[in-house]
Amino acid sequence: MAESRPAATVLEVDDPSLVLVTVEEAARRLRIGRTTCFRLVLAGEIESVTVGRLRRIPADAIPAYVAKLRHRPAEAA
Repeated sequence: MAESRPAATVLEVDDPSLVLVTVEEAARRLRIGRTTCFRLVLAGEIESVTVGRLRRIPADAIPAYVAKLRHRPAEAA
């Protein structure tokens, strides 16, 4: 009996050759929630583009966002 395979395996989602990723895939890579990622996109914190009616994030925008976070001054508690 053949096993069923999920539609998108981890290898496909984390494929380094992808130029554009969905907001959900970007959220997974950043280990944040989907809603949080959408808020960051809408606020302009993470670069995104539209392709037709679709919202996509350039793969290189994810490490750029992390670099911005690392160079941001620490906020007072």
